[in-house]
Amino acid sequence: MAMSIKKDGEYLAADWVSIGKRARSAREAIGYSVDQLALTCGLAHAEINAIEDGEDTDEAHLARVAAALKVPVAQLLGSQI
Repeated sequence: MAMSIKKDGEYLAADWVSIGKRARSAREAIGYSVDQLALTCGLAHAEINAIEDGEDTDEAHLARVAAALKVPVAQLLGSQI
């Protein structure tokens, strides 16, 4: 699924499935379960799953996940920015 992300006043296409895969990899790299991440960032278990599956395209949710994982949002966006 493609979505737009605004950077420097321009919209770029975002591949949310790839972003979700990077989020899952970052979560697994620090040893968090989905439940631990959900608790840490204040989202529901189902919302974390939706992000990791590329179904939740809410940029605010992605920012909360990045903060909880202590990684920059840019890392989760990968080459998208």
